[in-house]
Amino acid sequence: MSSITEPTRVLVPGSRTLAVASSAPLLVLTNYTVPMVTLPQTARELGAGPTGPVWILGSIALGLSALLLVSGGLADDYGRKRVLVAGTAVLAIASVVAAVSPVVVVFVAARLVQGGASAAMLAASLGIVGHAFPSGIERVRATGRYGAMIGLGTAVGPLLSGVLAEVTGWRATYWLMAVCALALAVVSARTLEESRSAVPRRFDVPGVVLLSLGVAALLAGVTEGRLGWSRPVVLVAFAAAVVLVAAFVLVERGRAEPLIDLELFRRPVFLVATGGALVVGAAVVGLMSYLPTMLQTAHGLTPLATALLFMLWSGLSFLAALLSRHLRLATAARLALGLALTALGFGGLLSLGGTFVPVLVVGGLAVSGTGAGLINSSITHLAIESVPSHRVSMGSGANNTARYVGSSLGAAGVAGAIGGFGAQQGMVIAVAACITLTGATAVAALVTRP
Repeated sequence: MSSITEPTRVLVPGSRTLAVASSAPLLVLTNYTVPMVTLPQTARELGAGPTGPVWILGSIALGLSALLLVSGGLADDYGRKRVLVAGTAVLAIASVVAAVSPVVVVFVAARLVQGGASAAMLAASLGIVGHAFPSGIERVRATGRYGAMIGLGTAVGPLLSGVLAEVTGWRATYWLMAVCALALAVVSARTLEESRSAVPRRFDVPGVVLLSLGVAALLAGVTEGRLGWSRPVVLVAFAAAVVLVAAFVLVERGRAEPLIDLELFRRPVFLVATGGALVVGAAVVGLMSYLPTMLQTAHGLTPLATALLFMLWSGLSFLAALLSRHLRLATAARLALGLALTALGFGGLLSLGGTFVPVLVVGGLAVSGTGAGLINSSITHLAIESVPSHRVSMGSGANNTARYVGSSLGAAGVAGAIGGFGAQQGMVIAVAACITLTGATAVAALVTRP
């Protein structure tokens, strides 16, 4: 009878484990990016108000941010396979609800649940990879391939939704997501062996409640802030977020088995991983989430044409992550290079603030896509290297929490570009480039520190 404690290697061949586990980020990112090129049509059909498009696009990130760290702890303590299968099954159900949603409120609720399910899938699947490949070059290769699926998912999602929107309508994509999620749940249940920490901790109920509500309040405030930062609902949300997050820190400092060990923030590698993820979410994911809408509203591109152009960026991201292991650079240095290339590529996109210049746009997407691939492979590896081996899912959860909190903040800031043109859009892209370049500088400084 096989053990399911940490020192025991899974019985499934490593390549099969990696293939199944890497299907999770592929499906999650495909589903995450599905509304990008159909946002105008979706918002119009669901009768979305002024903040409706922001909630349609950002609600899944809220669900992800609120539950990633929780999911990582549950996966480590109660079984990574179990959490992965459960999350994938819930994603299938929520996708059906999204497909049949009659109004924006129902659709947003479905996307919030999809975000929670996606959190379970991401945290558990990377934990499975970290457990199956404990160290060395095999772990570098495995995390590079896993990170490549993030780029592939961002390529597939917009293209798939763009094609289906042209043929049948935007709802068809969510039916397809439901079928794919159900299939992955079945394959994962039948293929993967269970793994968990050898020393499970008690479930940290206060930590879970305080962190989840604090993140949700923060992102709700940012989203609603688009209609005015001094509105009572925004001020109350921000105040609640400050109180809840502060309470979370105080409670965690006094617990013997906290949801996240706050001492990890003293580790430079952990700071690089989480700080880099926050920058990527705010600048890269935030900007790229709304770039298709910019292309359609400001420059008249069709959903399919937008998806094909966006695929250049995400396709090169996939290839760069896949080939990143051939770069003779330390992982953190590779992250700094990826951030710098992304900032350089964003410089080429500044032309979108005026006349559409194909050469500059294509060049900018190509360079920034290559940088994004290096980022994805590096952050994936750092996320599990920066924590103890028996807490790899928690490391994944902390890293992805930073990424999707950042993406929600960034997306809310970029949301003004939906109705804005010219200099306003150029300024948004310039700010994203500056944030990314600042992140590259900070990581480089940590890498070269004596």
